[in-house]
Amino acid sequence: MQTFTRNIAPHVNKELDLAAAARRANKPEQEFKHLENAHVLGQESTYQHTKVHCLMLMWGLRQLNGREVLGQLFRIIGAATKTAIGLVPSGNTGGSNISPFAKLPLSVEHQQTILKAKQGQS
Repeated sequence: MQTFTRNIAPHVNKELDLAAAARRANKPEQEFKHLENAHVLGQESTYQHTKVHCLMLMWGLRQLNGREVLGQLFRIIGAATKTAIGLVPSGNTGGSNISPFAKLPLSVEHQQTILKAKQGQS
């Protein structure tokens, strides 16, 4: 497993745990926000990036949101094939309400977490 993927995993998993808790509490908007945070943190890891898009796809299916489902199918293919060659726009939240090519500003917290993961710290 690559260093970044290993180091960012606890942070992505924390957001995914929060998303699961929101799902159990029947709070779909809050769930998706945590999925977006997981996406921002993990999008430079092919594994994490693809996993989060698959979870976003499942969210779209549960919400009967056709736009999200179609958008996530497209994004899963992109995440699986383009992440390893660095074609990821930083800060992009990963939902179909944002262009898959749009760069967005990173929060200070996300920026610091990603930098630490790249430097070999978890």
